[in-house]
Amino acid sequence: MNKNPKADTKKPKSPRQKSSTPRNKKTVRANNNYPEKPLVAKKSLAKRVLDVFSTGGKQSYSIKQIFKRLQVQTPNEKQQAAEALQSLAQQREIIKTADGKFKSKQKPLPIVRGRVDFVNPRFAYVISDQSDEDIWVDADALHYALHDDIVDVQVFPNSPKGKGLEGEVVDIIERGRQELVGTIEVSAKYAFVIPDHRRIHADIFIPKHRIHGAKNGDKVVVRIVDWPTPKANASGEVIEVLGKAGENNTEMHAILAEFDLPLRFPPEVLQEAEMIPEAISKAEIRKRRDLRKIMTFTIDPHDAKDFDDAISFQILDNGNYEIGVHIADVTHYVQDGSGLDKEAYRRATSVYLVDRVVPMLPERLSNGLCSLRPNEDKLTFSAVFEMTPEAQIVQEWFGKTIIHSDRRYAYEEAQEAIEGSDTDEMTKALKTLNALAKQMTKQRFANGAINFETTEVKFRLDENSKPIGIYIKERKDAHRLVEEFMLLANKRVAMFVSNINKRKPLPMVYRTHDAPDQEKLQNFVGFAKKFGYEIKTQGSALAASLNKLSEGVQGKPQQDVLQYLAIRTMAKAKYTTLSTSHFGLAFSHYTHFTSPIRRYPDMLVHRLLHHYLRKGAAVEAEELEMRCMHASDMEKRAADAERASIKYKQVEYMQAAERKVYEGVVTGVTEWGIYVEMIENKCEGMVRMSDIDDDFYELDADNYRIIGRRTKRIIAFGDVVKVTVLDANLSKRTIDLELVA
Repeated sequence: MNKNPKADTKKPKSPRQKSSTPRNKKTVRANNNYPEKPLVAKKSLAKRVLDVFSTGGKQSYSIKQIFKRLQVQTPNEKQQAAEALQSLAQQREIIKTADGKFKSKQKPLPIVRGRVDFVNPRFAYVISDQSDEDIWVDADALHYALHDDIVDVQVFPNSPKGKGLEGEVVDIIERGRQELVGTIEVSAKYAFVIPDHRRIHADIFIPKHRIHGAKNGDKVVVRIVDWPTPKANASGEVIEVLGKAGENNTEMHAILAEFDLPLRFPPEVLQEAEMIPEAISKAEIRKRRDLRKIMTFTIDPHDAKDFDDAISFQILDNGNYEIGVHIADVTHYVQDGSGLDKEAYRRATSVYLVDRVVPMLPERLSNGLCSLRPNEDKLTFSAVFEMTPEAQIVQEWFGKTIIHSDRRYAYEEAQEAIEGSDTDEMTKALKTLNALAKQMTKQRFANGAINFETTEVKFRLDENSKPIGIYIKERKDAHRLVEEFMLLANKRVAMFVSNINKRKPLPMVYRTHDAPDQEKLQNFVGFAKKFGYEIKTQGSALAASLNKLSEGVQGKPQQDVLQYLAIRTMAKAKYTTLSTSHFGLAFSHYTHFTSPIRRYPDMLVHRLLHHYLRKGAAVEAEELEMRCMHASDMEKRAADAERASIKYKQVEYMQAAERKVYEGVVTGVTEWGIYVEMIENKCEGMVRMSDIDDDFYELDADNYRIIGRRTKRIIAFGDVVKVTVLDANLSKRTIDLELVA
């Protein structure tokens, strides 16, 4: 869609139809608990004239220049504009100079720099560290800035009441992305690419000679060559054809490309991985603590191939337990600064789409050399704890080791052993570890940890990766057992490094989680109260209140909605060199040590811990912080891509699902419709307000509901309703629903 009203009519028009989304005044969504700011009416001519002079300063404009900036063309419009100018000059709102020009009498307005967050085709926010509040910008005032661009925005004074800060982009400093993914529509002499990205609202013009073999309906990656102007859309060239839109591999590759995630490893990186010797030398073994004779096993998903961690167990003569948490020694194979290391840093994380894993490391490492496969000697970095039967730590040791895993458990097998009556040594070890894990969990919650378990949607796929079923991943004791010991290792490694030099802490990679923002928290408090839950916000009472809510909603239709909103209230966890606490886990220090096959920060932690164990000097903190920021950014991109693949498969599933009535929970209310999550399959769709034909409904945003004007029927956030599927649109990744009376 060419959203630019000044586009040259001689240029070809984009094939995309004009958006039918109605203008919204307020929105309340399950994934955004804050109303969007209201749109204002069209500005008066006098206000538009004043806007021409809003920058202040000494610049003056002729009447023709003002007509051009106002985009007035007809004689009547020009006469009205001239009269407005004269009136404003008489009222001393502007100054008329001796040569007949006009200029502002205001001081220059403040300019701040920030990132464009394009909400919908009509407006965006500019998010800036220089402003306490996000700055609302009308689409026409963006001046062809796109989502994620870095811009300078001029902030206007005296914005309409309730509008907050409003501004206009005066300069585009840096483009957020040079490449986009979309579907190409080819005509005889040119083509347009319709971007997949939901916040890119203008199509890309492609000249015929830059199509590079793409065919109509292909999914492509396009590089922007010329940015949008008043007379034309952005134009670009096709740099990669991903395949036919709608095919599984094409769509999964498109999702990766959309979030600028890698599709393949460079050949030289794969070659470097192949050159690493598989054999472990005797000299290397002598450098390490040899734990190969101690009972050791792994517990992982049944389809896992990369085993990061193993657990060892033995009973000591004093009745205590020695428990080892053994992590693949990835940094032994991936040397700092090597091609493998640079590629791992660039990726920063493995990406888990519905039907595939895009690994951080080549398969030879992730599934081979580094994977702690059973019945093989493996190099590890270990945290070994002596614990009492009451789960208290007596001693701890960290260092390089060699292990030999005796068995690989799938989670289901480990759960059967925990619940069963077998008495072999390994089963008894599992039962003891499970008892210790439960004590550690209880202690965490007593210390103020928050007990939220998010719902994880999984798919059953056929041989062509088509979804034939949806189910919820069930978490049992076997999952929690592994989780508790990984949390223990992560926490104790962080505490160990932070205590090496208490006067001047050594730079380290920490995983931190701040306390909730008070404004967001108060918003959620009011929301939870409507469902009968009181949230206390002071000190340790907050965690207790949230845990009580989590227990209270178990098994209720609103469980996922309320827990999801509570989690959204929390701050985002991130990587940083600053040794602050982890609010959600109630740990004073925390890091990521346990998954170096799939997370680059864990590799950094391994290198730092090894360096400090050998009495190494403090490393450069500034460079380490930059790496932390990159890892946090890539983690978010990977999570967004994973969610996009889940949404795609949900829509694909609903295309083929049986046409029937579903029970669902209202997860969002807006002026143009209500969002409903179907309980049976966790797929979310929208019931358009225009399709609710028993009355005319109005939004009551303060109470998260819509109300029928005539019948006074109320449909509120969290209500259980019945719906049928009207349409499932794969290209838009949307599901349209209809209410059943």
